Amino acid sequence: MNIPAPFSQNQMRFFWSCFDHWFNVAEGGKRGGKNVLITMAYCTILEKHPSRIHLIAGVSTATARLNILDCDGFGLKNYFEGRCREGTYQNRDCLYIQTATGEKVVLVSGGGKAGDEKLIKGNTYGTAYITEANECSETFIKEVFDRTLSSPDRKVFHDLNPKAEGHWYYENILNLHEKKQTENPKYGFNYGHFTIADNMSISDDQLRAVLATYDRSTVWYARDILGKRKAAEGLVYPFFSAGQDTYLFHGDASHIDGQFYVSIDYGTHNPCSMGLWVIHDGKALRIKESYFDSRAERVQRTDEEHYAELERLTKGYYIQAVVVDPSAASFIETIRRHGKYLVIPADNDVLNGIRCVASLMQAGLVTIHESCAASRREFGLYSWDDKAKEDRVVKENDHAMDDIRYFCYTILAPLIRWADWRRK
Repeated sequence: MNIPAPFSQNQMRFFWSCFDHWFNVAEGGKRGGKNVLITMAYCTILEKHPSRIHLIAGVSTATARLNILDCDGFGLKNYFEGRCREGTYQNRDCLYIQTATGEKVVLVSGGGKAGDEKLIKGNTYGTAYITEANECSETFIKEVFDRTLSSPDRKVFHDLNPKAEGHWYYENILNLHEKKQTENPKYGFNYGHFTIADNMSISDDQLRAVLATYDRSTVWYARDILGKRKAAEGLVYPFFSAGQDTYLFHGDASHIDGQFYVSIDYGTHNPCSMGLWVIHDGKALRIKESYFDSRAERVQRTDEEHYAELERLTKGYYIQAVVVDPSAASFIETIRRHGKYLVIPADNDVLNGIRCVASLMQAGLVTIHESCAASRREFGLYSWDDKAKEDRVVKENDHAMDDIRYFCYTILAPLIRWADWRRK
């Protein structure tokens, strides 16, 4: 069994309060130890809980498995090592656990999509742990509350990363229970706020390295490092406009050798943006780009004409893969039919992709050649939608921004394992 790092005083207070409070919420920045903290409390409670059926969930089943069953080697499977096995219960994925009070069945569910609440109906759960709770659907969250009402020792756990103050989770869930706790100190609501400084497994050198990848003016610094609830507003990448020379490559790049990739944000009515990249020694450079705006040119290109432009852009280079806007099914098929390039549909997770781009650039791992005029222009215009309650970008000046995000999040980050520390 793996033993986690010692808890901070802040974490210890939260941990012990879990045993005499029914609703326990851990919120805060990335790598604040929230998953490990709640998992330790949850496992301790499972050991002696009188109920047989329990629930863990996340925005998807895969998220629940990663954050709770595995949890960087400190999850349920670690705690109950030798006493648990994965299986199914009523056609649902689960973990069977042998405890001091008999066998427990912990169902694993996704809760991020409309209708996911139907997956957990039909059972009463003794306890429930939802990871990244504010990423799940509101209906699912409320159904979990309902499904634990008759538990003989009701325990509900949520962990979450901060969102904007106006997010529905705060307005409809957290504020209600905070009010109830204020009105009645015995209500049973336990809240903890954590940051990376609470994580005793991270050394001072590691902490300094992490902080160096952030611009303190961004929403990601406020949320990921300080653990603050902050609305996304203004420019998405303010650091680029504030110091372009830091993120630009000047001069001749023809001498740089490495692995070459292309990223494409496809458009017919909207602009089509293509970027040629080289990865060398763990760093990426956008060497050159093609940007075709059909409205400005007053002519539309066909898929074959876009493909011809791809060949012009890559002439003289051996391309490892072309990553493309996943919604561009016809263009992806066109590339495949020609048989020259390996084509990969991009991971189009906008918010995590933006966070990934920002951190890679600020770490000096992604630069843009000075000749890439379309990219430089969009970096100075790409903005958050200040009127939206949820994090949302304005769908303008975003075509080069999208293809850059596709490359960074789908190709570069997995290749250099950049995102490892950003899990909780």
